[in-house]
Amino acid sequence: MKKVLLFFTLGLFFNFSIAQYAGQVASNMAGAGAQTASAGAIATLDGSINEMGTRRMNSSIKEFHGSPYTSNDFAPTSMFYGDEFLGKVYYRYNAFNEEVEIKKTILPEEKIKSLGRDKALKILVDGKKMGFKTFIDVKGRTLNGYLTELVQGETYDLYRRINVKYTEGQKAQNSFIKAIPNRFSHFTEYYFQQKGVNRMDEISLKNGKLLKLVKEEDKEKLKVFLKENDLNIKDENDLIKVFEFLNKV
Repeated sequence: MKKVLLFFTLGLFFNFSIAQYAGQVASNMAGAGAQTASAGAIATLDGSINEMGTRRMNSSIKEFHGSPYTSNDFAPTSMFYGDEFLGKVYYRYNAFNEEVEIKKTILPEEKIKSLGRDKALKILVDGKKMGFKTFIDVKGRTLNGYLTELVQGETYDLYRRINVKYTEGQKAQNSFIKAIPNRFSHFTEYYFQQKGVNRMDEISLKNGKLLKLVKEEDKEKLKVFLKENDLNIKDENDLIKVFEFLNKV
């Protein structure tokens, strides 16, 4: 306990070198109401292990639609180290940076800090644990980032990832063609891990492709379950039902 608390006190937070609202933008920034943000607050801190630092936004970009955050507001959460409760904080998740911003209060003068990237650290997001993981996407790239646990079972675990991508806009070439704004777009991905297998893989959201990922002895049972229940794993609720079923067979 003392060791964990010492770690928490000395190493859990490191100073985050931006003011509270640097990098924050409204979720709806259409038209003249578009807000500005410091490009320095949108620097990639993690990403592909083999291509570290390639996910960066052009420093000259000041205006954009969308947001790098899953929510621009700080929300209360509980924090854990393993299963040990560490305390209550406020958090905001910058999904583009793969960075959890932390404050002890929501006072505007309090500096923002960042949650340490220790894989034993977890926060609660809508009652589910979110933590730093290493995983493999559908393109075979090994990535680091934050995943939220949806199902934890005896055979399979299921996770959700919010992946935010930045697309640079284009200026209007003439008066007949509208300019394309810079934009942050949000995508939801799902990953699973089989117990005893030291890797976590992205799920292609097609029933047939999922059948190829599960254990051989589970394939036929899952095929029948999907058909009888008319499930589509593109729907998160259906995907959760599938993994709950797989953990029972």
